[in-house]
Amino acid sequence: MSGLAVVAPASAADGLLSQGKAATASSSEGAGFAASAAFDGNLAGTRWASAASDPQWVQVDLGVTASISQVVLTWEAAFGRSFKIQASADGSAWADLYSTTTGTGGGQTLTVSGSGRYVRMYGTARGTGYGYSLWEFQVYGSTGSTPGQCGTANVAQGKTAAASSVQAADTPAAAAFDGNPGTRWSSAAIDPQWIQIDLGSTQTICRAVLTWEAAAAKAFKIQISPNATAWTDIYSTTTGAGGTQTLDVTGTGRYLRLYGTARTTGYGYSLWEFAVHTGAVVDPDPDPRNPDFGPNVAVFDPSMSAPTIQNKLNTVFAQQESNQFGNERQALLFKPGRYEVGVRVGYYTQVAGLGMSPDDVDIRGPVMVDAGWFGGNATQNFWRAAENLSAAPNEGYNRWAVSQAVSMRRVHIRGDLQLDDGGWSSGGFLADSKIDGQVRSGSQQQWLSRNTDWASWSGSVWNMVFVGANNAPAPSFPNPSHTVVAQTPLVREKPFLYVDGQSRYNVFVPALRQNTAGTTWSGGTPAGTSISISDFSIAKPGVSTATVNAALAAGKNLLFTPGVYHLDGTIRVTRPNTVVLGMGLATLVPDTGATALSVADVDGVKVAGILIDAAPVNSAVLMEVGPTGSAADHSANPTSLHDVYFRVGGAHVGKATVSLVINSDHVIADHMWAWRGDHGDGVGWTVNTADTGVIVNGDDVTAYGLFVEHYQKHETIWNGNGGRTYMFQNERPYDPPDQAAYMNGSTRGYAAYKVADSVTTHEAWGLGSYCLFLQDAGIVAERSFEVPVRPGVKFHNMVIVSLGGLGTINHVINDTGGPVGPNAGKTIDYLVNHP
Repeated sequence: MSGLAVVAPASAADGLLSQGKAATASSSEGAGFAASAAFDGNLAGTRWASAASDPQWVQVDLGVTASISQVVLTWEAAFGRSFKIQASADGSAWADLYSTTTGTGGGQTLTVSGSGRYVRMYGTARGTGYGYSLWEFQVYGSTGSTPGQCGTANVAQGKTAAASSVQAADTPAAAAFDGNPGTRWSSAAIDPQWIQIDLGSTQTICRAVLTWEAAAAKAFKIQISPNATAWTDIYSTTTGAGGTQTLDVTGTGRYLRLYGTARTTGYGYSLWEFAVHTGAVVDPDPDPRNPDFGPNVAVFDPSMSAPTIQNKLNTVFAQQESNQFGNERQALLFKPGRYEVGVRVGYYTQVAGLGMSPDDVDIRGPVMVDAGWFGGNATQNFWRAAENLSAAPNEGYNRWAVSQAVSMRRVHIRGDLQLDDGGWSSGGFLADSKIDGQVRSGSQQQWLSRNTDWASWSGSVWNMVFVGANNAPAPSFPNPSHTVVAQTPLVREKPFLYVDGQSRYNVFVPALRQNTAGTTWSGGTPAGTSISISDFSIAKPGVSTATVNAALAAGKNLLFTPGVYHLDGTIRVTRPNTVVLGMGLATLVPDTGATALSVADVDGVKVAGILIDAAPVNSAVLMEVGPTGSAADHSANPTSLHDVYFRVGGAHVGKATVSLVINSDHVIADHMWAWRGDHGDGVGWTVNTADTGVIVNGDDVTAYGLFVEHYQKHETIWNGNGGRTYMFQNERPYDPPDQAAYMNGSTRGYAAYKVADSVTTHEAWGLGSYCLFLQDAGIVAERSFEVPVRPGVKFHNMVIVSLGGLGTINHVINDTGGPVGPNAGKTIDYLVNHP
């Protein structure tokens, strides 16, 4: 498009988007001529003026991707003769919306068509010897910050209804919400009267449709409430005329009611139907250069002084060192550069670099976990992470004394790595990482190393598993207990946040890889895809479930900032390739007993860095991947779960029948911990009730590092064919009061890992199951692994342990191996293969 277009003002549907928004320019004539002056709404008093050279530009950040329909330029005498109007999604790649070489200045109203978050005037030739000078630069269009499209479904149909009165038994409140135009609610013939609906969860209401019988309301309100007690008006009229009324409204709540104060007839109020429709406001796109991650994220850059950074790191650690069940969550992010600091990583703390390579962030000190708070015992050092950075520990080794739900990913340690602190430790997970020196496992009871490089490995206790680990120790089981699989058959590494060369935040999604060993990054930039942070909805604690779901439905990916999220419904991921990424162990609590997170049976969803914590109201399932009966082929682009954890009790009373159900095929589960709490608050055999940690119904599901502990029935149930598990760790429940409470029919106890009798192919490597029956050491679990006897069902390198001789496991697998326990003469038993 070229030439000058003079048109009518923008249509009523298009608004002025640019006024007061953040602006920048290539230059300014002086302090009084800043870029912001062209977007302040002052048409004759303030202006932007550039230096007297070509080219020059001035741009505005609309804060959200917009459909742009019109640009109005109000030039001062120093105008642009040749210039373009351009739009960009990210402030870097620009598309022309308008171009001219014959500009004449004055007022120019330009009809354009395009979309973008950033809009600029790019001048290449001035009309005078001065610079470019604009009194005002106005951008018109429409954006996602206006209410999203109102849904067509009637969300009130069939829900629980109530009313102030009914005329007769055949005109109940429910008749107005049954979808039947032949049934109706009618009230007594007196004012006021009301009818209300419980939507079942908090919803964002965009429309109410009233279908009146002849007895209508003249004066009434539509009101909304979170609790059916405190009501807010979202519509009011005194001139209602009956018939069918379609009312566009805006409000958020669980309960909606019509409150009538004046009738059109001498009869009561009478409604054939009361329909309710939902939608939600779509949040503005995050600024890719300055996203708002909220108060629980600290971003460091090399220009900050080392004492300032160290003070913040120390403050966070002091808060989180022993804060095992607190609500505080933290993410500590380092932009590329060198840092003369050391980091101690406490509970619910994520320490991560923001480079494309771990070596882009060079920490000249340790990134460490110790167990000083617990006397050197690291068996409760849970829920934390270090990712995408390099560390040069000043003592020559980096201590990482951790247990379950702790990941070290994409890390370069310039020295040795020590995995304990003198006492017991019960980890752990290391992936896509390089250790220049030796890894010393010390007292670690079990450990998975996947896609790693190191100089050497030293140590073994019960169950050390190496998959795709370069320079792994020689295969040996049980002395030492080293399970070695040369290549990782199929994996996608965890998505991660990074800052590019233009200071823009992105999330990198590594590509699916097959038959690999070693890291993704040692040879250069890994294969994968970058997604701008502008394509994410950034959630903060307090956001409603409806708002999160509206963002997902609008095509956004989802980033949970650190915090605890109390949900009143299910977060539903329905779009293929959606990324759901948690920062700082973001925690979801399904307060109403709903499933916290549901993923549709679609390709390529990635869920990472999330802790789901059961509420006092029982959830049948905490997370579901694919609905029951899922059967789509996802072999080319599977859904993957990374560092996804589940907790039932410990922080508070929690109840969940099953923590995770995987119904979709080909899912990759890359480090999971499902834990029924054995200590903390709200724990007890009849308090934090939970049958099973993980149920896999999908075929060809692969798990790396599957930790499932303390559930009350079969702890893991695998019903799908073609399953593979690389490293499994389990502890039986500590708290059955007696053998009678821990019986599976006539069988003593339940299996830690149950493969269904119908399964024909399944294979697992490196599995451990332990018992510690604290209430009654005479309790017996008949077997840890229960599987069908078929050639295609193979188990390798298993161990069972009676901790302190408190309780008995009678067999390792089926009726083979064991027993271990107080009367068995041994507390540990190994089995190399089955069959």
